[in-house]
Amino acid sequence: MFKLRTIAAATLALGLAACGDNATEQALYGAGTGMLGSLIVDGDPVVGAIAGGAANVAYCQTYPDKCN
Repeated sequence: MFKLRTIAAATLALGLAACGDNATEQALYGAGTGMLGSLIVDGDPVVGAIAGGAANVAYCQTYPDKCN
């Protein structure tokens, strides 16, 4: 179980580093990262996906220079 959580945490970190070139990609990357994050902490993956997608789009649109 620890190994699975370690792999999931590494994937989550890589997902946060990928922002996307347009709003659709940003929403999808954020949703995937949010869903994975919620699964790691035993949360609701749908809520995590919605929150992650919205947060990533908001961040990337607000700070486009920090979003590669």
